[in-house]
Amino acid sequence: MKRIYLPGIFAMAIVVVASNILVQFLLGDWLTWGAFTYPIAFLITDIMNRVYGVSAARRIVLAGFFVGIICSLIGTQVVLQGDGYTFPAVTLRVAVGSGSAFLIAQMLDVQIFDRLRTGAWWRAPLTSTLVGSALDTLIFFSISFSAIFNWLDTTNIPDWAQSAVPLVGTGPELPLWASLALADWLVKLTLALVALIPFRILAQYLVVRTVKTH
Repeated sequence: MKRIYLPGIFAMAIVVVASNILVQFLLGDWLTWGAFTYPIAFLITDIMNRVYGVSAARRIVLAGFFVGIICSLIGTQVVLQGDGYTFPAVTLRVAVGSGSAFLIAQMLDVQIFDRLRTGAWWRAPLTSTLVGSALDTLIFFSISFSAIFNWLDTTNIPDWAQSAVPLVGTGPELPLWASLALADWLVKLTLALVALIPFRILAQYLVVRTVKTH
């Protein structure tokens, strides 16, 4: 693997590890701190795609995927205690949901970005991130918390996430995980817009640097 990819791999690994840790800490009723770090993964993928191409972006995604698997495996071995019972820090469902969502959504992001790379500079990163993050949110929260996937791990059914509550506190009554998913996606939507600024700056800087080194 080319050395020029290593900063991207390192950055992706940091984001994945940080997100796996911060997702365990709540921020208000509908969010975790991980919602603010995970979207950076799309920024990293898009920058690598713009500067080094599709192949490099896919390698970065695979590196992040394997780091995520390692984190999940470690998490499944960590036992927590609460209310008189024990439970794993990362359940099988969350591990499957996280890995599946990351790999599928990021690979779709790479493909969409490549299709739109010749258009306006902002169209490829914005479109690919919006579509990828929407798919990521749907896959992760449905696999991890929806009653449809209770069969994945009958020993750790997330009843708390399946209880009916008003959507983000004001809408129609839906399972709690739907509110968590919507709030998470709204954060990703906001950060996708904000990330256009660092994308533009970093991409231009790396393109110029790459040209000079060659």
